[in-house]
Amino acid sequence: MSKLPLSHDAVAEDDFGIPMQPHLETLPWFEVRRGRGLLLACAVLGFVAFFAPWVDMTSPELRLLSGVDLAKRSGWIWGAAVGWFILFPMTLTRRSIDQMRGARVAAAFLSAVPLITVSILWLMPPHARYVPIRFDWGWGLYATWILSLVATIAAVRFGGRIDDIKVARGALAGRGETLH
Repeated sequence: MSKLPLSHDAVAEDDFGIPMQPHLETLPWFEVRRGRGLLLACAVLGFVAFFAPWVDMTSPELRLLSGVDLAKRSGWIWGAAVGWFILFPMTLTRRSIDQMRGARVAAAFLSAVPLITVSILWLMPPHARYVPIRFDWGWGLYATWILSLVATIAAVRFGGRIDDIKVARGALAGRGETLH
C-alpha cells in the first residue's frame, strides 16, 4: 500500500486536510460553460467580421471597404480588431471559475471596444467637403455590432455565479447536489 500513489482527493488536500475549493479547480481546455464558449465564439466570429465588408460605397467610386480598409485610413478603428484578438487568448487561458470571474472587467472592456468603434462610425459617418459620398453600411459592420453586444453581455456574467457550482468529487458528488 505504501508504494501506491496518492488518490486524487489526497493530492487535492492541503496540509490541514481541507480539499481544494471547487471554484479554484482547473477546468478542461475545451470547457464551454459559464460563458466561456460564447465569448470564444464571439471573438473568432468578430475577428472574421472585421475583414468583411463594412461600407458599400457607391459614390464617388464603387468600392467595398472592410474594417481593415477603414482602419488603414483611420487608425483608431484598429481597436476593434485588437479587442477581438486579445479577447480570444484571454478567455481561453482562464481555466478556473475564480479566474473567469476575475477577468470579467477586462473581458467586458475588450468586447465593448468593437461596439464603441461601430457606434462612433454610425454617429459620425465618413464625409468629404466638396465631393458627395454615398454609401450603405455593410453586413460586416452590423455583425460586428451584434457580436460585440452579445460578447459584452456574456463578459459581464463570465464565470457565472459562485453559489451554483456543481461538485465533481467529494461528499456531495455522488448525489449531484449543488454546492452552497
